[in-house]
Amino acid sequence: MSENESETRDAGFDEWLDAAEEDAAYYLECPNGHGSLPPRRVCPDCGATHLEEAQLPETGEIQTFTVTHVPTPAFEEDAPYATAVADFGPVRITGQVVGIELETIENGLEVELEVTVSETTGERVLGFSSV
Repeated sequence: MSENESETRDAGFDEWLDAAEEDAAYYLECPNGHGSLPPRRVCPDCGATHLEEAQLPETGEIQTFTVTHVPTPAFEEDAPYATAVADFGPVRITGQVVGIELETIENGLEVELEVTVSETTGERVLGFSSV
């Protein structure tokens, strides 16, 4: 746990962020091959209750993104920033694009997961960096 992280952990999500920081990110897969991210107990596509961890692909591709210039107070110090939805095979993940000039972000850009820290809150956030 980082020194900026609060003592309260979000069960399932924080464990997933820990795994992503250690290059061991995973998704949950049901017997029908549907993928989802934890915490889940039921497949959101078919209702299956048997979910197994599977390794997340190392890279994904940005499908869509938006650049925020006027943020909520929770991200005031981070602005301007880009938020993207990236396709990582069986799952789509939303994260903040980091370490990339905003003008160079485009759909189809290959990215990898990066757990970063919000400038405003000091809390960990999921990010995408260029491969």
